[in-house]
Amino acid sequence: MNTNTAVGSDENLKADALIEPVKVIARYINGKVLKGYTHDFSPDKQIFRISPSIDEHSQEGTKIHILDLKALFFVHDFAGNPWYNEEKHFSKDRQFLGRKIEITFKDGEVLVGTTMGYTPQRLGFFFFPADPKSNNLRVFVISAAVKKIRIL
Repeated sequence: MNTNTAVGSDENLKADALIEPVKVIARYINGKVLKGYTHDFSPDKQIFRISPSIDEHSQEGTKIHILDLKALFFVHDFAGNPWYNEEKHFSKDRQFLGRKIEITFKDGEVLVGTTMGYTPQRLGFFFFPADPKSNNLRVFVISAAVKKIRIL
């Protein structure tokens, strides 16, 4: 057997090591929040995992069903700044890529930013906040959790 292609081979371990863990906050439709790291999120997959530790592999951790979520927030840090009120407008001195939108979730939360590919029939879409000081780097918004999208 060729060990370069065998499961558990050094080549496979090297490939796994190249996947960088990403710091995320999963916000469920029911209000539950889970913070951790993901190695295996894909916008095309219905299931991924979140691990409490950056060192855990994608096979470990909590299994997340994407349709149970409101959104998956890719963040700078887990704590953020609870006293900071994120700006809900676009600065005139910054350029933005994509379509400017306002998202209203079914729970009433409103986000303002841009997207490169909103299609309501898709599972979800990536959103980038208008506020450059936001703790959110980007957000994967679950389409089923959205009440209204307004193009700005």
